[in-house]
Amino acid sequence: QVQLQESGGGLVQAGGSLRLSCAASGRIFGSYSMGWFRQAPGKEREFVAGIAWTPFSTGLPSYADSVEGRFDISRDSAKNTVNLQVNRMKPDDTAVYYCAGSRRALGPGASVESWGQGTQVTVSS
Repeated sequence: QVQLQESGGGLVQAGGSLRLSCAASGRIFGSYSMGWFRQAPGKEREFVAGIAWTPFSTGLPSYADSVEGRFDISRDSAKNTVNLQVNRMKPDDTAVYYCAGSRRALGPGASVESWGQGTQVTVSS
């Protein structure tokens, strides 16, 4: 079973930047996707970004329409880590951000097999 641990959450001002990281532990065989979901108070958990994890190549990233152009997801295969660079943050970005993993592609409505415990991100006005 793959275990995920997030880090990098915190409080930032609107327009600022934040870098989130997710470290995966356990053996991963074949293709595997990792990414991020978020859940704001009173709202459903939503897909943010994802990237395929393969031992042979770097997969293309995918983003939710609401964050594309501001968020950048990348991976470090040597460290089994996926990073999310968040730029020009808005108050609407305030949410708990969850790392996610699956043997299938991640996106809206995806069946997530492994979840991190979440990290709080708060953007002040």
